Amino acid sequence: MFIKTIVKTDKKTAKRYDYYRLCESYRLNGKPRHRTIISMGRLDNIKTKEDRKFLADRIESMLTGSLSLFNKKTDINIEEYAKQFYTEIISKKMFDANDKSDNKDDHIADYQNIDLNTFESEEAKEIGSEWLVFQAIQQLEIDEMLKTEGFNEKEVKIALAHIISRCVFPASENKTAQWIKENSGLLDIPYFENIKINKNHLYNISRKLFQIKDNSEKFLSKKTNELFDIDDTVILYDLTNTYFEGTKRDSDISKFGRSKEKRSDARIVSLALVVNVFGFVKYSKIYAGNITDGSTLSKTIDDLETNYFAKKSKPIIALDAGFSSEKNIKLLIEKGYDYISIFRRKLKDYTLEKNDLEQVEIYDNRKGKIKLSKVKTDGDETILYIKSENKAKKEDSMADKIGGRFVQGLEEIKEALGKKRGTKKEDKVHQRIGRLKEKYKSVHYQYKIDTVSKNGTVIDMTWAKIQNKKENSGIYFARTSLKDTEENLFKIYNTLTEIEASFRVLKTDLALRPVYHQKDDNVIAHINLGVLAYQIVNTIRYQLKQKNINYDWKNIVRKMNTQKIVTNSMKNKKGEKIIIRSCTVPKIETKKIYKALNYKFAPFHRLKAVLPE
Repeated sequence: MFIKTIVKTDKKTAKRYDYYRLCESYRLNGKPRHRTIISMGRLDNIKTKEDRKFLADRIESMLTGSLSLFNKKTDINIEEYAKQFYTEIISKKMFDANDKSDNKDDHIADYQNIDLNTFESEEAKEIGSEWLVFQAIQQLEIDEMLKTEGFNEKEVKIALAHIISRCVFPASENKTAQWIKENSGLLDIPYFENIKINKNHLYNISRKLFQIKDNSEKFLSKKTNELFDIDDTVILYDLTNTYFEGTKRDSDISKFGRSKEKRSDARIVSLALVVNVFGFVKYSKIYAGNITDGSTLSKTIDDLETNYFAKKSKPIIALDAGFSSEKNIKLLIEKGYDYISIFRRKLKDYTLEKNDLEQVEIYDNRKGKIKLSKVKTDGDETILYIKSENKAKKEDSMADKIGGRFVQGLEEIKEALGKKRGTKKEDKVHQRIGRLKEKYKSVHYQYKIDTVSKNGTVIDMTWAKIQNKKENSGIYFARTSLKDTEENLFKIYNTLTEIEASFRVLKTDLALRPVYHQKDDNVIAHINLGVLAYQIVNTIRYQLKQKNINYDWKNIVRKMNTQKIVTNSMKNKKGEKIIIRSCTVPKIETKKIYKALNYKFAPFHRLKAVLPE
């Protein structure tokens, strides 16, 4: 609700004065409308715009039963006016009050003679996911953070709307603006009343959000730790990349490099991410696509020490194999950090401290057996031997699949020997075999290949498999500066799966790949918005996991989208058109999510407008 100022002129004296009306907003066919609830006169004892806002909020809280915004600093005249107008509104039935009571006797009855033939459902929009994410944003106090960073009220609302959209409907700014207008009930949340959003607003606010990237990351890092009582004893560091659609030739950050999606034909941009073991982002950095994994660690450590760990005990740093170069390990030791990382390669000559019967046995989430033992070493570093049953099955399955492709290639070479224009010359045949071996390095050594030649021409070719499985399938090694039991070391190392899950959510659920933007400033703003949206998504999923609700984000959005905002219209006996806008009752699964998070079920209960004939 809000108080609208009407300027009137006295016809006799020609004197101008302000006249006030209490109004509420609603949307009809996607367009904002205002309805006057009551005329308030001149409000002689209310002098400032801020006090009029307090008065509107106080009347709304009395009508809806929500928490009162009235405080001691406000003039007592506001409370007297609020009681006066509240009584008048209720007595004249000028407002359909939100009913938050379970007692039906407390309902305000509103009987009408309705012509059912005029009943129409004019509009239905999704609201469940938007309302869920909005409440998570309020829980994190992101709106207050933006205000302290210099965002005005309109910019804060546009920024929150863009973040919510990225969480629920990740798309381009143009498609996002269309979705907000045509499909989503986002702007029906009372917080966003009277706001209009187009694609230019979204482009501009994305760039402004990137300008405060460092401060927002610090704020959310601290906020999530305080909110959920988390200590960053272990942090995870990894680098990923996403590819571009389009040539992107005049770009400083889009470069050809080693694509995680095997898109060697497309330019890429890289994202370094530091998260804690619960998936909350501590730090992110955008790099050009041709950056190598190992070269980013030094800069990241310096930034973390400056912004996060200067006054706290240093965390254990868990690294993927790409960062476990001797140079990086030496850097961490010099800076006083404990580390744990996978070895880049499998060890060949090693001796275990425990024999097969003595090795520690644990089980992964899929009930697969894992055996652990420390490797005997003369240095200060601890090396952990890990043998995974499920990993061995996966490696063998992949080897069989690749082996099948290798054999298919051999068959094609042999078939060419019997064709009129096929490759038959001995040197050319051996070149084809060599190229095939180069392509399938991981399996070709398992096969013995023989050729039969006559006068420099190959007339026959045979092969046989001489080795079925790798002896070291499922075996890998971790290196660490920690001195602990095998089981505890593996638990710390296994937290690296959390950062892999973070990248999956970012790339797939939040559509970080591919990138369609052409300008570099829009590219980095797009990636930053994705990371910011991920923080809200992870806030929701972390709390649900604590209640044993382990849905992935797409499934959560699907379940929440069953809740809609519906606009119905009908005519009464007087010929007046009654418009009722209400949120549907959440389904059982949707209520389960709301209850687990301790969130409200709907942004509003019911809004009613009566239009004259």
